[in-house]
Amino acid sequence: MALKIETRSIEEALAPLVLEVTTLVNNQEKRKGGRSKRPQVLVATVEKSIQNFISIGEEIARENDDIQEEMNKCIEKVREAGQNMCEASRDFADDPFSSAKRSKMVQNARNLLFRVAELIILADSVDVKNLLKSLEAVEGDLNNVANANSHDELIENFNKFGLNANNLFYHAAKRQNELKDSKLRDDLGAARAVLKKNSMMLLTASKVFVRHPELSAAKENRDFIFRQVCEAVNTVRDVAKGNKPKGIGDSYDFPGEMASALDDFDERIMMEPLTYNESTTRPDLEAQLERIISGAALMADSSCTRDIRKERIVVECNAVRQALQDLLSEYFANVGSKEPSENLERAVERMTIKTKDLRRQLRQAVIDHVSDSFLETNVPLLVLDEAARRGDEAEVELYQKMFDEHAKKLVEVASLACSMSNNEEGVRMVRYAALQINNLCPQVINAAKILAARPKSKVAIENMDAFKNLWETQVRILTEAVDDITTIDDFLAVSESHILEDFKECVSALNEHDGDKLDRMAGAIRGRAARVCNVVSAEMDNYEPNEYTERVMNAVFELRNRIMPAFASKVEKAVELLSNNRLKELDDNQFIDASRMVYDGVKEIRRAVHFDRVIDDLDSETEIEYEDNTCETRSKSSVVTDFDEYPEISGLTNTREAYRMIPEEEKQKIAAQFETFRTEKVRFDREVAKWDEKGNDIVVIAKKMCFIMIEMTEFTRGKGPLKTTMDVISKAKEISELGTTLDKLAGQIAEQCPESDTKKDLLAYLKRIELYCQQLNITSKVKADVQNISGNLIVSGLDSATSLIQAAKNLMNAVVLTVKASYVASTKYTRGGIISSPIVVWKMRAPEKKPLVRKEKPEEARAKVRKGSTKRTDSPLKALSQFQTDDF
Repeated sequence: MALKIETRSIEEALAPLVLEVTTLVNNQEKRKGGRSKRPQVLVATVEKSIQNFISIGEEIARENDDIQEEMNKCIEKVREAGQNMCEASRDFADDPFSSAKRSKMVQNARNLLFRVAELIILADSVDVKNLLKSLEAVEGDLNNVANANSHDELIENFNKFGLNANNLFYHAAKRQNELKDSKLRDDLGAARAVLKKNSMMLLTASKVFVRHPELSAAKENRDFIFRQVCEAVNTVRDVAKGNKPKGIGDSYDFPGEMASALDDFDERIMMEPLTYNESTTRPDLEAQLERIISGAALMADSSCTRDIRKERIVVECNAVRQALQDLLSEYFANVGSKEPSENLERAVERMTIKTKDLRRQLRQAVIDHVSDSFLETNVPLLVLDEAARRGDEAEVELYQKMFDEHAKKLVEVASLACSMSNNEEGVRMVRYAALQINNLCPQVINAAKILAARPKSKVAIENMDAFKNLWETQVRILTEAVDDITTIDDFLAVSESHILEDFKECVSALNEHDGDKLDRMAGAIRGRAARVCNVVSAEMDNYEPNEYTERVMNAVFELRNRIMPAFASKVEKAVELLSNNRLKELDDNQFIDASRMVYDGVKEIRRAVHFDRVIDDLDSETEIEYEDNTCETRSKSSVVTDFDEYPEISGLTNTREAYRMIPEEEKQKIAAQFETFRTEKVRFDREVAKWDEKGNDIVVIAKKMCFIMIEMTEFTRGKGPLKTTMDVISKAKEISELGTTLDKLAGQIAEQCPESDTKKDLLAYLKRIELYCQQLNITSKVKADVQNISGNLIVSGLDSATSLIQAAKNLMNAVVLTVKASYVASTKYTRGGIISSPIVVWKMRAPEKKPLVRKEKPEEARAKVRKGSTKRTDSPLKALSQFQTDDF
């Protein structure tokens, strides 16, 4: 017989005795016969523990009459097994070399541990019985509530239900904390939440049914809530009995289909050339890819997917097809080779890049849907509610279709979001929340029908309010769950693009003097901006407060509290003028300026979110590049030079694209230069990032210069936000302006510093900054030379790229030295015994908070135990398993 231990309390109670008994049994100290004192001490300890168990068992038996007899029998078995164990242990202690006595002691130890475990499990069943008793009482009350024929009878039965339900909540919560199985704990917690959420709704729905039994919608409302409560009660019973609850089960515990298919495809394309088989591998991979592309096509053809996104998905699908054919050809060419060729390695790399690009486009297609469908989630409910309160049944009939379509769209979009997510727990939450929305939608419509039929009924109003609040809560849960499985980078990129589209519609409405369209599109912009603020704020809650989160939240505050109110005021004024046909007073430029501020505010939030990111950590260059389509609403500080630098070259528009087409040897040269720059960047981070920015403009300027230099060096690799030579020139001018400001501040510090080597060094470093800023200005003006020779594009003139990286590296080094010398000059010298007034405040940056428990890395989890590792002792509970034999 095997004992099944389901709760933590049983483990905790058994652990000390198991440890004591196994220590006694395993004690193999070789002493002379009759002189061993250690076993005698262990026997006394075991004897005392047994007596404690017996005392606790007797107390439980006295408090529970229904199991008193059974408990007393178990106690007697424990007492008898304990006496036998102690006698056998003493005999063995007197003669520790006797194998017969040792065998007898081991047998009695097994019997003792089994009897003790049996007693504890029986005691634990008391909690289960109490829980089942409270369940029976609640079930009886539910039947009474369902069968109530009058308002007074309903209230009386519901009050009894409330008292017993509170008792059930207490026992269920206690059981939930005790359970070892995490799945059972989650199921029990979900059932408790459903009971708590629906208890008061059961009262309101039952009131409506008792008051208006003639309305079929009232019965449907009551039956829906009643069914929800009964299912939760059944779940509690199943968990209490140790059974798997009937319900959702494991049907939702799997990642998204499209994400899994792409992951599986990525794994399958990585193979040894020797294992490649042209007749089987090629058709299998091609068929798998076509299934993925079919799913991508369905997503592209969906109504909310933008036209430009459809085109990009089609382009990426074709690119993935071509990359697969190239890869399979390389595998075929390498069959029989011991080492894969460079062409094969490049083909594999290209394949992974293309599938990554397809993933990104599909994710952003999902965000297209999320951004539109979760924009104004309360509008369909509000219009349905208002029509119901007016008693207009015809309008309710009309608006219920819109509400139903809206709910179906939310569920559809949630399903799309799940398909592209690998977060199993997050996907499970989204699917469960979507199921709740799907089930709740008809009941909200029923509540509206009841209210429309009886608009003066107080219970109908209460019922509508209850279902309305429940719907809003469920939509909020679904929205948060969807946000959890979508990345903030994709969300911000798509939101910025959508806001740009809405601005164009606003300008068009303004030109057409269409006030309704202007008001509608401006409302969409306000909704999108509010969503951006909410999502980013929620994201920042996942970080410890620091300079990064402060920078992001400042950008959010600027958009939410300053820019959006100004935009709303301009929209209101423009709509009013259009409505009153006062076109002469309409100032288009003011509205466009306000629109530009909103767009720039969203862009600034996106920049702030990406500020501390390393370029290589981003998913793709498109996460940091700006949209190709420009708008007149962009600010002067934005990068706006998206003109064609190579009009005579087909398929090539700017220098950044040209740098992507350079020969591999040249790429390696640029990469080597970039590595030296990266080394200097590490040094910069180590020296400058340790200072707090507050009150220290030198550190602020240094970090800004570093950020711009990163953008300029990424440009030479064909990456980053800068596209054209004019963009780089603009950044070079900006860095020169920052260098001038830094020269002024550091010069003031040098003036206050007495004559010393530090002062001389500081002035010398400032001269270097001036020199390297001039070098950056010069190297930024030389664009790559591209020639079309026999249809092949030849990119040359790359010395400027390496020179730009070298100048950026030298400038960063000079900035680091300037910061260090400024610190010494500001703090280490006094004049006349009095420290001079500081130009800037030098304060060490507080270290970021670290988690108390370090998360185990996957490679650590898989690491093998080496010979020198510390020996681990088995858990006492594991030792217990050796005593659970079929002999008992």
